[in-house]
Amino acid sequence: MACGTHATEHDRAAADAHRRGYREGYDSGLKSGASSSKLKIEWLERRIKDLEQKLDETTRIYEVDGHQAVDVGGYAYLWRGSAPLEVGDRVLLPENYVSRMKNGPGPTVGVVSKLGTTYRGHMSFIVGRGPDTST
Repeated sequence: MACGTHATEHDRAAADAHRRGYREGYDSGLKSGASSSKLKIEWLERRIKDLEQKLDETTRIYEVDGHQAVDVGGYAYLWRGSAPLEVGDRVLLPENYVSRMKNGPGPTVGVVSKLGTTYRGHMSFIVGRGPDTST
């Protein structure tokens, strides 16, 4: 190739074609890499979700010392009532420092979101069944 001053039309056309081909190849490579990375990320996210579910299934407990364990709002509680609780049941949760500041004194209403728990620490007891709002 000659310098820009002494280049022929053919030289300029060849240089433009080279730049265009390089740019198109570069862009195509970027798109291909991004697409491949996206598929890999989606596959890894599905795999993580499957493994978390398997771990949850093997570590979840449904009873502690004869009392039903349930999840209410992301926290584990125990139920000592005669009829077992189900997902969606409204319950009265014991007052704690945060609930007292947010809702005032006394128990607060929560909804059972999961049966069982993977938590192994101290759990408070549910005070009772919550008010029925179906009427």
